Amino acid sequence: MSWDLDQLETLMSAKDDWVVTREEGCLLIANSNGLDAWLAISGEQILVESLLFSSAEVKDKAALNEEILKTHMIFPLTTVGISQVSGKEYYTAFGALSSQSKAESIVIEVETLFQNVESFLDAYQEHLK
Repeated sequence: MSWDLDQLETLMSAKDDWVVTREEGCLLIANSNGLDAWLAISGEQILVESLLFSSAEVKDKAALNEEILKTHMIFPLTTVGISQVSGKEYYTAFGALSSQSKAESIVIEVETLFQNVESFLDAYQEHLK
């Protein structure tokens, strides 16, 4: 079975501590800790992404990038990247899985993303202004 946005909205809305809204062909999922994640279907993938911080907030991008490359593998299922949002550069945490994944796997991906966002913010705090 390949998921569509309606089915994913129903699945994500079943979590008591998540608020799910639809925004521009994506789902915006907010957890009880105030973190947001964007979920979208792109071809054969389900993508989940959360903004970490603006690159303008970083003291030394080269030092942070090196630290990320050395440490990101200790955070399961989540990768750190840089994305453009409204003309500004942001560090983001994201995960991707097959659009045919089991419901449980999709929920685990989003839960893990939220946990890892908190860990990334903690781990990389010293690099922020």
